[in-house]
Amino acid sequence: MVKYQLMGQREIDTCLSKSVALGVLHDCLEDGSIIQSKHFRSELAHEKLTFEDAWHVLRTGQIYDNGEPDIKTGEWKYRVEGYENGGKWIAIIFSFKAIDMALLITIFSVENKGRHAR
Repeated sequence: MVKYQLMGQREIDTCLSKSVALGVLHDCLEDGSIIQSKHFRSELAHEKLTFEDAWHVLRTGQIYDNGEPDIKTGEWKYRVEGYENGGKWIAIIFSFKAIDMALLITIFSVENKGRHAR
C-alpha cells in the first residue's frame, strides 16, 4: 500500500519536497513499480553496474536537491545519490509516472561528489 496519498491523487503534478519524494520512491520500491527506461539500461551497462547496484542506491541514497521540471514531459525529475555496493558514488535521475510508479531515466557515476558528500 502506498503511504503517500498526496490528497487522494494518483498522479503527481507538483514538485515534491526532497523528503516526500524520497518517501514516495521508497514506497514505489516496496509496494509499487519501478520502470527502467531504455536509456537507463544502456547507461547501467556503460557504467558496468547491475540493477542490484542501482536498487541499493535507490534504497539507501538521499535526494539533496529539489526536483526540476522536465522541459519535454512537464514531469518533475529528481536525483537520488549514494554509494553502490562496490563503493562507487552513483546518481540516478527518476520521475514519478504515478504515485506508485517511478521511471528511472538515467544513472551515472559521480567522480567528484563535491558538495553532495554527506
